[in-house]
Amino acid sequence: MSPRTLPLDDRLYAYLLETSLREHPAQRALREATDRLPDAGMRSAAEQVQLLGLLIELLGARRILEVGCFTGYGALSMALAAGDGGRVVTLDVNEDWAAIGRRYWRQAGVEERIELRLGEALASLDGLLAEGAAESFDLAYVDADKKGYDAYYERVLRLLRPGGLVALDNVLWHGEVADPASDGRQVRTLRALNAKIREDERVSMSLVPIGDGLMLARKR
Repeated sequence: MSPRTLPLDDRLYAYLLETSLREHPAQRALREATDRLPDAGMRSAAEQVQLLGLLIELLGARRILEVGCFTGYGALSMALAAGDGGRVVTLDVNEDWAAIGRRYWRQAGVEERIELRLGEALASLDGLLAEGAAESFDLAYVDADKKGYDAYYERVLRLLRPGGLVALDNVLWHGEVADPASDGRQVRTLRALNAKIREDERVSMSLVPIGDGLMLARKR
């Protein structure tokens, strides 16, 4: 037992991946293809995506919403975890990035489980609400532009069923949220949202120090 979370150096992180990470061949191939891109830093950590997959299984989630698709590594992983009958609706503004993932979705046999909606995230979320999708999703994963996080959080809560889970990525922002000298717009936005969710009686929450910080909030 330990009263504090163990810090991960490179050696321990490598051990964690070696002993914990389970990937479908298509997942690994897409992760490696993504890591060759100039914007590779936008990819979700593999161990974090695996945790989301486990949460999907625990929830029995079949309707999943993703805000921020990038190359589709997360969408692929969540579609695999959701299994037959699962559906992932993923939102992004950039079709070129998502096109990278399509061949791997097809390779894994889950392309038909994934629906890509192109456009600004807020407009797409409002579109889902207008279509009558309120309280129809089991899990939502938000990994998009940080300035929109508060608005995304509010829309996603409306789209989640009671008992559904929202996971928001990058909420520690490379540790800058704890640095008083860091005062950029993204840092301020994330600090405010973290504080808001902590006091939000609509959810049960936990901020998990995985990846760049993952906020988990279960809708009551």
